[in-house]
Amino acid sequence: MTPETLEGTPVELDAEGFFLRPEQWTRDMADAIARENGIAELTDRHWTVIDFMRTTYLDTGSAPSIRSLGKLSGVPIKELYGLFPKGPAKLAAKIAGIPKPRGCI
Repeated sequence: MTPETLEGTPVELDAEGFFLRPEQWTRDMADAIARENGIAELTDRHWTVIDFMRTTYLDTGSAPSIRSLGKLSGVPIKELYGLFPKGPAKLAAKIAGIPKPRGCI
């Protein structure tokens, strides 16, 4: 666990910067994480994915796979790679304040 402060609030992150306690996340933190990862501004399409990731995680206890993300979020896989160029499932999860998805390296 890495102690960290985001937007002036202490948060618990793993060694890769993923939230260990998703309830600590805020939308302002998402903006800061996005900037740190090369996304200057989160658009409505980013938020569609982020909100889908959070809702799925909070409802099921796990992040959606890239396949279900592309099918169920309303954002096609090709567009996901444009929105989150460092890997859509992994980067979207980090910005959404949820643990790293299983299967992401």
